[in-house]
Amino acid sequence: MAEKKSLMKKAMEAAKKVIKTNEKKAAPAKKPVAKKAAPAKKPVAKKAAPAKKPVAKKANGGLKEFTPYKAKSNEKYMSKSQTDHFIKILNEWKVELSSDIDRTVTHMQDEITAYADPNDRASQESDMALELRNRDRERKLIKKIDETLRSISNDDYGYCHQCGEEIGLKRLQARPTATLCIDCKTLDEIREKQMAK
Repeated sequence: MAEKKSLMKKAMEAAKKVIKTNEKKAAPAKKPVAKKAAPAKKPVAKKAAPAKKPVAKKANGGLKEFTPYKAKSNEKYMSKSQTDHFIKILNEWKVELSSDIDRTVTHMQDEITAYADPNDRASQESDMALELRNRDRERKLIKKIDETLRSISNDDYGYCHQCGEEIGLKRLQARPTATLCIDCKTLDEIREKQMAK
């Protein structure tokens, strides 16, 4: 019970800080600026613009943007420049995921509120559970990124773990943590479907 009260005090203090910073950031009202009168123009009938469809935002589960590697002619597979490119991508991805996890932790600490309404409490708990599940996926992905960085340092990166063939630059750019070539991955998926039946 004492822990709940101390958490509530912390949450209230955090809320007060946020309110104070928002009040400080509020800009003073702007003075109206007189505009020059535009010369009169003939009225022109405008065509009705087509209704814009809402664009779905990309999920946070992957890389947002990175420059694809352009292989040079006669370049050896997994050369130094290629491995450097993938190391850069993986490290940026790892930093991005780590910052998302940190942001979630601070957000969840700030958002602790004891709602009187059971529906509000249930909604808050389900939101937190979803957030925690997403962060757990990202934590596992960070582990996979670390394993991939280790395989790069061991010169195993870019080769299939089952058959030893090259995974391919395009597949690695689509999924930098891939450990199987497209053929072995397809066979694995077929086996999974057969086992599920």
